[in-house]
Amino acid sequence: MNTTFKTLALGLVGGLIPLGSYLFVQHAGSGSLSDQVIDGNEKNFAKMVNMPSFNPAMTENFVEASEASINSVVHVTTKTVRTHIQRDPFYEFFYGPGTGNREFKQYGAGSGSGVIVSSEGYIVTNNHVISDANEIEVILNDNSKYTATVIGADPSTDIAVLKIDAKNLQPISLGNSDDLRVGEWVLAVGNPFNLTSTVTAGIVSAKARNINILGDPTSSSIVPIESFIQTDAAVNPGNSGGALVNTKGELVGINTAIASQTGSYAGYSFAVPVNLMQKVMRDLIDYGVVQRGYLGVQIADISQELKETNDLPNTRGVFVSKVLEDGGAQDAGLKDGDVILKIGSRDVNSVASLQEEIGKRRPGDKVTVTVRHKKGTEEIVDIVLHNSEGDTKLLSKSEISKNTALGAVFVALTDKEKKELNVGYGVKIKTLNTGKLKSIGFEEGMIITKVDNETIETAEELTGKLSQTGKGILVEYMTRSGKKDYIGIGL
Repeated sequence: MNTTFKTLALGLVGGLIPLGSYLFVQHAGSGSLSDQVIDGNEKNFAKMVNMPSFNPAMTENFVEASEASINSVVHVTTKTVRTHIQRDPFYEFFYGPGTGNREFKQYGAGSGSGVIVSSEGYIVTNNHVISDANEIEVILNDNSKYTATVIGADPSTDIAVLKIDAKNLQPISLGNSDDLRVGEWVLAVGNPFNLTSTVTAGIVSAKARNINILGDPTSSSIVPIESFIQTDAAVNPGNSGGALVNTKGELVGINTAIASQTGSYAGYSFAVPVNLMQKVMRDLIDYGVVQRGYLGVQIADISQELKETNDLPNTRGVFVSKVLEDGGAQDAGLKDGDVILKIGSRDVNSVASLQEEIGKRRPGDKVTVTVRHKKGTEEIVDIVLHNSEGDTKLLSKSEISKNTALGAVFVALTDKEKKELNVGYGVKIKTLNTGKLKSIGFEEGMIITKVDNETIETAEELTGKLSQTGKGILVEYMTRSGKKDYIGIGL
């Protein structure tokens, strides 16, 4: 009896040690909001400790993987209202600026999928699923419905984070997309054609695939990062934003696109790797925007032509066509014509794979880079990543809120711009992402000069007025061509 009791006690302690170690690692240094709320691995690890026979990797079918993920995938529906303004100058002559606006509205709807990453209601989806949406609704697998708010969106990776007012949800476990191998089984879970809770299976066909779908010719601020996982799991319209999971039921990617001439599945689908998604997701939760780091180089894939033109020994690595001034690469001694072979310990043999590795990091991070110089010598150097402004520090949430509102980032006009436009005040839209201003037709480069007939001098002054809720405001703005106009905005 005593021997049996000791054996059971030892077994219990043995089971608690890895659980305790796991939880300690999970919460060690958990100062950020994302560390506190992203709890899928923690909760699902605890379940697996209580189910020692659960071993999805050894199963002959996909039942366990499907059951582990299906309740963590949601249906996302959107309603859009596009507002077009027609101005009546004659009416304004009698009743004042802004009174002659006539609004014409176009209504639309869309749908996609999303993945629960937190028991407290945080959900990851694609930016293109919710872009320009005025209303977003999330439907769980049990058919309960919630109104969602946008925490943040990143067009460069096509990732967005939503929040619903719900507790005790079932978050998905986050896997490691770096460990994925070509030929490995994966499942796509989502809502194609509004058919909820659909699971399809396939294999990983390729990694670090660039298909040139994220660029936006109207925006100079979007630097696309495409390093997709390519699979042959069937994905169709409505799957966007859904889960790509491995045979353990762990999230390894967010299904984003298909290669098709018809708009329906034709053999290949593409997903954002979960490791890149995690970095973007945590930035959006912690800061509201992505803290993106840059090496400070212009790069190109090494083709046979490029190899011969530059007398390279092989096609390995990524070619540095230009080292930018005042960037981290210049500080580290990189030169035009160098070849980057590795980021950290990982080989990079395409622009996509290099962008993915750098995309997982923030400004100020030090990256170990293996470089082959023109003369053929290899060197390992440390490069400190800068942000788009050439700085290495992270922006705090309070700093970001001073110049960000309604999906736009604002900057004050320079003296040169004021002189060229013949204005003495105003704030320019520097970048424009998913949000109210974009949905009503504002564009990057437009200038907001007045709100409720009060002149706007600084970005902080403007964001303070745009952050008010429950009221309408009259905005005077100037198009990029210099034409002034007015529009009413409900906040």
